[in-house]
Amino acid sequence: MKLTIDKLVAGGIAGVIAALTVTAVVSLDRPAHAAAAMVSVPAPSGPANVAQPGSRRAQVVFAGGCFWGVQGVFQHIKGVNNAVSGYIGGNAGTASYTRVGSGTTGHAEAVQVTYDPSQVSYAQLMQVFFSVVHDPTQLNRQGPDQGTQYRSAIYIDDPAQRDATRAYIAQLERAKVWAAPVVTQVDGGKRFFAAEDYHQNYLTLHPESLYIRINDLPKVEALKRQYPALYRDTPRLVSTLSAR
Repeated sequence: MKLTIDKLVAGGIAGVIAALTVTAVVSLDRPAHAAAAMVSVPAPSGPANVAQPGSRRAQVVFAGGCFWGVQGVFQHIKGVNNAVSGYIGGNAGTASYTRVGSGTTGHAEAVQVTYDPSQVSYAQLMQVFFSVVHDPTQLNRQGPDQGTQYRSAIYIDDPAQRDATRAYIAQLERAKVWAAPVVTQVDGGKRFFAAEDYHQNYLTLHPESLYIRINDLPKVEALKRQYPALYRDTPRLVSTLSAR
């Protein structure tokens, strides 16, 4: 995510269009994954509906484009205790915003989600990820952001969760939810690095940002409409003192 180019240029274009007409913003400038937030996907079933009995704490890392919106959605889900923006896939020496933005580090912008399986299931988190958070058919991009750092991926170390994820992707493919194939990678054994403090809670702290208004707030609204039982109005924010 090149803040000075990708975000500000996209925001500037959006501002010009918005000044002309609100309709133009919605129809011409809103990127594809914002529209895709209205996609309805089936709930995970069979082997995709993994159970975690007796567990009160579980973790998974979701990558689905710019981490601002990904984090913002998961922070509004009941049972999610923490959602930290960060980087995964590369090494410690390149886990910084400026380095990851080059697209050459192997890292993806991602969000580490810590949740209580007695309140929200992994199956429910997957369903939200594939329907509201991003468009899983876009390869190495989401909306205006392009590069391998914006890839669709799920990083899981628990074998049962990993098997359930692969089963759910197969279920979605059979259901033909999208015309294009799902390109989401399923991986594990990778270290997660928390992003810089100024990236944490970005959606909540900067709702006036044109990038957030166009690309990310529609995702939170879609979560509220499509999954009212999971939605909580007050987000669970991450402490920047403990993120790293």
